[in-house]
Amino acid sequence: MTDKQKRIRTPLSIFSTFPDFLDEHKSIIKESLIALLICAIGDLCAGIVLGKMTFFLEAFPGLLVIIPGAIGMRGNIFGSFASRLSTNLHIGIISPKFKFSQDLNYNIFSSFVLTLVLSLFLAIFAKILCIILHQPSMNLIDFILISVIAGIISNLIMLPITMLVSFKSFKHGWDPDNITSPIIAAFGDLFTLPAIIASLFILQLMNFNIIFKDIILVIILIIITISFIYCYKLSEETNRILKQSTPVLLLCSFLGGAAGGILNSAVETLVTNPSLLTLLPLFSGESGSLISILGARLSSGLHSGLVEPFRKPEGEAVHNFIICFILAIIVFPIIGFLAEASSYALGEVGVGFINIMEISTLSGIILATIMVIIVYYVSITSYNNNLDPDNIVIPVSTSITDSISSLTLISVSLLILSSII
Repeated sequence: MTDKQKRIRTPLSIFSTFPDFLDEHKSIIKESLIALLICAIGDLCAGIVLGKMTFFLEAFPGLLVIIPGAIGMRGNIFGSFASRLSTNLHIGIISPKFKFSQDLNYNIFSSFVLTLVLSLFLAIFAKILCIILHQPSMNLIDFILISVIAGIISNLIMLPITMLVSFKSFKHGWDPDNITSPIIAAFGDLFTLPAIIASLFILQLMNFNIIFKDIILVIILIIITISFIYCYKLSEETNRILKQSTPVLLLCSFLGGAAGGILNSAVETLVTNPSLLTLLPLFSGESGSLISILGARLSSGLHSGLVEPFRKPEGEAVHNFIICFILAIIVFPIIGFLAEASSYALGEVGVGFINIMEISTLSGIILATIMVIIVYYVSITSYNNNLDPDNIVIPVSTSITDSISSLTLISVSLLILSSII
């Protein structure tokens, strides 16, 4: 069978030789599964931290609205950064060594600027959303300072980690498309909440003088404006990244804020069921990582010609869909178990291992079914319109995943929990 014939095999022919399919793709499944399990550890830590943040959520009203957007933003920006590094490593533009080159410098600076801009937008949108929903919230200045300071702290951590993971995985013969996105997402989830907590303490230190906070705000706004303009004019590469990424990431921040609004509306259910609160970052993080793997593989496949941008998915695209479902069936029951086990270990009352594994698995399968379709058509649409999928697919798909995952998880939770009362 020729390579072309392999690529255009129908799903039916794949399933008729499922053991052969598993054998052919076992390295991809193995690498992705390891990365997702590593990601689960970071998400579990984030879930435990979130479960212990009730004091901060009460002291800083509206903070819950900003958290999903902040977590998603780290994954979006640095997932795209990792995806660009992966593509450049595959085609030889960047060497897998810690030697700064012009292309690498442009990517680093663009990612930093995007973080500043998106942090500012997320803060403003969170405040507007609280007003629209008639929910209590802190003032706009506090929203902006918390979001931007947390973004800067996360940036200083995430930039070197992203490069380290991308370069090391490539040097060891692993495909960065299978490794970097989930691991970067895990680190993003792991460090975002502590960064937000650190920004809260920094904000408290600024409260000695209201004018001082205003001065800091003005300085931050000036820095963001100058940095964006400079980056936009710096080179064709940075211009392309900002032009293609900024609108997409603004939409992603909007979706992330919407996810926060959804969570805020169900805050009583979450607080009274600690294991569900712990499951939230786990479920959202694993869903985003799973979809990021799919998006990164489709993006690289489109660049290399392994995936054809047809209206009806076939061949290698379908192979990647099946891999996504295999990983979902394995991972989602595991994270449900981890969420309940952590609540049990901390002496908190959960919803039961069977119930939470059922909630996680059913929610995951529903989400994966929706997202493989969305990711594929976002990928081919961007590619067919001469947009780089590396800048489009992961941010859009993970942000949509964040919103849909929150809605799906809460809906399935209410459905299952109501049936056992």
